[in-house]
Amino acid sequence: QVQMAESGGGLVQAGGSLRLSCAVSGSIFSINNMAWYRQGPGKQRELVAAITSGGSTTYADSVKGRFTISRENAKNIVYLQMNSLKPEDTTVYYCNADVQQTRLSILMNYWGQGTQVTVSS
Repeated sequence: QVQMAESGGGLVQAGGSLRLSCAVSGSIFSINNMAWYRQGPGKQRELVAAITSGGSTTYADSVKGRFTISRENAKNIVYLQMNSLKPEDTTVYYCNADVQQTRLSILMNYWGQGTQVTVSS
């Protein structure tokens, strides 16, 4: 079993900052890609940022220069530092990870439960 525990969401004023964390625990041999997605009401889930096991990163155009994704491989944690937040960043954020549970198993994709980020104007 693999568990994904997110934290760090909340309410912040426009221009402020928040840092999201997602700790992956359980039966883990290795973690490949880790990512943050977000999904607003009635909208499709969209990729916010992703990071490979080697540290290569990808960002949605809407967050480039404002958000930074990072990870601590030894602790199986992925972070999303969000600066210069805008009201349009308001939504639920989900962490995502490709996890290999044993040396012989395939990669499986897991989602966190979601954390609400609200940016007031």
